[in-house]
Amino acid sequence: MYESYYGFTERPFQLTPDPRFFFATKHHQRALSYLQYGLDQGEGFIVITGPIGTGKTTIARNLLNSIADQNIIAAQLVTTKLSPQELLELIVAEFNIPVTSNKSKAQLLQSIEKFLVNLNRQGKRALLIVDEAQNLPIETVEELRMLSNFQLNNKPLIQSFLLGQEELKDIIDAPNMEQFRQRIIASAHLKPLSVEELGHYVQHRLQQAGYNKANLFPKKTFALIHQKTLGVPRKVNIFIDRVLLFGFLEDLTEISTEAIEEVADEMALELTGSLQKPSLESSTNNKPDTLTHTNPKVKPSENLEGICEVLREVDNILETSIKQKIKMTKYVDKLLKQKSRAMAKANIKAEL
Repeated sequence: MYESYYGFTERPFQLTPDPRFFFATKHHQRALSYLQYGLDQGEGFIVITGPIGTGKTTIARNLLNSIADQNIIAAQLVTTKLSPQELLELIVAEFNIPVTSNKSKAQLLQSIEKFLVNLNRQGKRALLIVDEAQNLPIETVEELRMLSNFQLNNKPLIQSFLLGQEELKDIIDAPNMEQFRQRIIASAHLKPLSVEELGHYVQHRLQQAGYNKANLFPKKTFALIHQKTLGVPRKVNIFIDRVLLFGFLEDLTEISTEAIEEVADEMALELTGSLQKPSLESSTNNKPDTLTHTNPKVKPSENLEGICEVLREVDNILETSIKQKIKMTKYVDKLLKQKSRAMAKANIKAEL
């Protein structure tokens, strides 16, 4: 790929959450502080919410990576629509709790409680991080609250952090969730990056990937990148990764606003989720009289213009597709040339 061309030790904008690339904006730092505070308190629930791609999972990974206390036994769940029974089974599996073949709810709860009591006797405690918690039904969230009732000497045996999209707020705000809300000791809501934060974010990830120059992305490009990605970190990663590939194919040593615009045009579908499809006006009334076969009240010129608009859109799509295939051909050709040069160097060394 483009790593060697720009001198990166690895891809700086990969999607897989990596604590080494964690960049703390004021919102992310506050959320992380709340998580750490909750960890120190050892009780209650911490809830972190935010739009898709704003870094909730990265924060969880960063927290787990920074835990130095060997007395905290942590497990992380990435949930789907789990029933209370399925949640308990997943907790048992993640903590490696031995259970009998009879996996009734009562047996699961007894096994979990026995495991937590044994941890407490060893001077340890359990931490459960539930990611994508907005997928949990209300009754399953309530089951998490019931788990927090496991106590010994007036101290809770397990603590839970919930991370989820904004829908999680609606679940917690439900009228029958008052008891759960009273056990939340801190909450935070993540927001997309500002233009200034985006600039620092980009430079931080470049430096983490071994890039030590300052001119790859001029300052004026950050506002445009923010416009195209809305400052959502995951979209920023996807977009800049493609921009860097474009720069590699075009032999760019500095990313220009023109390059960003061209890549944005290519990625319009990926960034917006849909193409702007022209809508044709109906050639009939909203409620046509099928008995009298009323003639449509559409001027021929208007109908022709609509067809022309569709053809123009199809032409644009085809042109974009052709451009992408040309770029991919150039990319493959460039890789083949690099491989040929590497093989030639290897042969020269072998001869020497």
